[in-house]
Amino acid sequence: MFRNKSFDGMPNSEGSDGSQQNKARSRRCCRCCTCKCCSIATAVTVVLVFVVLLAVYFGFGYPIHASCNINWVFSQNCSSVNSSLIDQMEMWTSRNNCMDGGQKCLYTFISSSSTELKGTHTTPVAGYVDDMTFTFTDPQDSTTTCNVKAFSTSRVWYAYLDFGTNYCNLRNLADGAGLTSGSNFSEVTRDGICTQYTSRNCEVY
Repeated sequence: MFRNKSFDGMPNSEGSDGSQQNKARSRRCCRCCTCKCCSIATAVTVVLVFVVLLAVYFGFGYPIHASCNINWVFSQNCSSVNSSLIDQMEMWTSRNNCMDGGQKCLYTFISSSSTELKGTHTTPVAGYVDDMTFTFTDPQDSTTTCNVKAFSTSRVWYAYLDFGTNYCNLRNLADGAGLTSGSNFSEVTRDGICTQYTSRNCEVY
């Protein structure tokens, strides 16, 4: 028997509906699989980050994030120290001082008060930004001595090792300002509070 030509070429509505349903189910499965893959990948990433943090902290004894804390004592009053650090930041704002290497450049002064100074340093090659804070304390209203808590930390959340860069951000600035040449100057820091302090090279970093 021949098919009625009036029905030839007409889509099978039941088959079409079934095909669409299969496609919809396939898309849902793909989305589901994608979500599961994303969840697994996220979980694996979190675990790896946690493992790296533990390795850095327990294996090397460094802070869990690239940073540096330093305690300084200068044989000048805090107002003078504050001004000297600001002047040095403003002297090293351009890239010019790093044309032959090193990182004694690209400092930015942010704000200052009688007790605190804030600034940033940008690494000239990779362009990473580190935040710096200097906290000033005049011991018993001394006019000839200033205690400073200096802190530098990387803005990059995944930075764990820094080749001593955060230490050098601070020390280069104090050296440049001539603050470390005083006879009563002292500095206290260590690997546990200052990333890679003992392997630093401030002529490079």
